[in-house]
Formats: sequence, C-alpha cells, structure tokens
Amino acid sequence: MGLSTMSGSIFLLIIFFILPRCHCLELTLGCASKSELPSGDVDLLEFPLNLEYLEAEFFLYGSLGYGLDKVSPNLTMGGPPPVGAKKAKLDSFTRDVILQFALQEVGHLRAIKNTVKGFPRPLLNLSAASFATIMDSAFGRPLNPPFDPYANSLNYLLASYVIPYVGLTGYVGANAKLQAADSKRLVAGLLGVESGQDAVLRGLLYERVSMEVKPYGISVAEFTNKISDLRNKLGKMGLKDEGLLVPSVQGAEGKIRGNILAGDSYSVSFERTPEEILRIVYGGGSESSPGGFYPQGAKGRIAMSHLSN
Repeated sequence: MGLSTMSGSIFLLIIFFILPRCHCLELTLGCASKSELPSGDVDLLEFPLNLEYLEAEFFLYGSLGYGLDKVSPNLTMGGPPPVGAKKAKLDSFTRDVILQFALQEVGHLRAIKNTVKGFPRPLLNLSAASFATIMDSAFGRPLNPPFDPYANSLNYLLASYVIPYVGLTGYVGANAKLQAADSKRLVAGLLGVESGQDAVLRGLLYERVSMEVKPYGISVAEFTNKISDLRNKLGKMGLKDEGLLVPSVQGAEGKIRGNILAGDSYSVSFERTPEEILRIVYGGGSESSPGGFYPQGAKGRIAMSHLSN
C-alpha cells in the first residue's frame, strides 16, 4: 500500500470515529433523535413547555416590552400572542436580571424543541388583572388598589416569585420518571437554571423581607408566605411550598426561621406532578378546568388528556 493510500485510509477512519461524537455536541445534549425517545419521556419533556412559554413571555415583556414574536417568532409555532403583557417599570439592576432570565428561557424553549417536537405557544393571560386575581386569592380578600405586577420593581419581583418555583418542582418530579439518559440530562440542566432563577428571586426578596409593599402595608415576607400557602392549597398534596420566613421547626434542620431556599426536612427540593402544576397555574385547584394564566388550557398530551375529561 502506498503512502498516499495509507494516509487516505487513516483519514477516513478518523472521520468515521470523530463525526458521530461531534454531532453529539449539539444543544440536544445527546445523540438520541426525537423518534428514539420513549413516549413517556416525550410527554414529560413537552409538558414543561407550557411553563417555559409563560416565563419567557413574562420576562421578555417585563424587561423589553415585547416577547417571542419579535425575539424568536419561530419558537411560537404560530401560537397566539399573550394577553395583557407589557413592559414593567423596573430599576436598571432588576431589568438586567430579568432580561437575563428572559433570554435563558428562550434557550430552554430551544433546548426542549431540539429534543421533542413540542407544540405552539398556548394562549397566556399575563395581564395585571390575572396577577391581581392570584394575589386576591392568596390573601382571601381583594387588595385595594388591585395588585399590578408591572407598576414597580418590587411588585414585579413578587409576581416573578409566583412562576419559576412551580416549574422547578415539576422538573424534580419528572426526573425520576424519565427513562432515557438524554431526557434525564436535559431535565437536570433545565432544573439547574430554573433553581438558580428561583434562588436569585428569593434572595432579592429576602433582602427586603421586612419591607412593606405599598400601599398595602403588608410585608414582603407575608406576600411570599401567602403565595406559597395558596400554591399548597391549589396543589392539594400537602406542604410543597414555603415562603421566606417560616416557623423555626420548619426551617433548615428545624433551627432557623429564615428560608431563603425552600426544601423539605432534609433541605431537599419538593416535587410536583403535572396534575398538581395544572391545578396551580389554572388558579382553581382542578387540572381539568382551565383558567388563570391559561384561559384555554395548557397544551401537550398530558394537559390535553385532562381537558378531554
């Protein structure tokens, strides 16, 4: 065999072994194609798109005044634009943080859709009235004036407290049910960033834990506690949510009231099922009755199966 022929053979062998591995470096985080994933994995990976759409639109509009239709219209797959979303009156630091969150959520949508087919953006109600209804439900009475998430930085942070933690607990719950390694790797990566977002929000609010939210005369701590209590009530599966100040016996190691991160008695993250999440984000405690952020219901096989019932 001549030198040139040998060199050519070696080159082909190198290409044969290298190319499949290079292909795996794509955003899909693995080599499994969409069709190779177990159907149960597909359902569990598609379901959180509902929350990722919600977070992406809320954070994009809050920081920029526009959403996915301008930033990345292909990701919407023709779904209807959100209702009532608008630019919030944020200080420069808060706007920077929220914009980072927004772009992270765009990345999450891409990552999931690179792994499963996904579905069009559902109709989202991100109006001030929608958040006011949540706060009224949390306190068991109408707040006067109605709570407006877009009015200032503190209100926006409190409104943001409502959202990422729900998705976080959903990813924790889904991870144990996934079969494919690629599915688990994707969810672990998404969970890491969602957890980070929740920690940042809780940290910013904890810094203001004793501050009164004007004009209500109610502390930040009480707002977070009431929101968490509402989510526990709607989820109907016991304690899986905690505000920023808790009884000492409920804090880390049963020794502290400060609760900058929520967790169980071992400081391990709580988990939720898709059904629990639907009960919460629909706002009425039922996975089969749309409302809240999703006036026409969430999408994907899991959510749609409850609507059909």
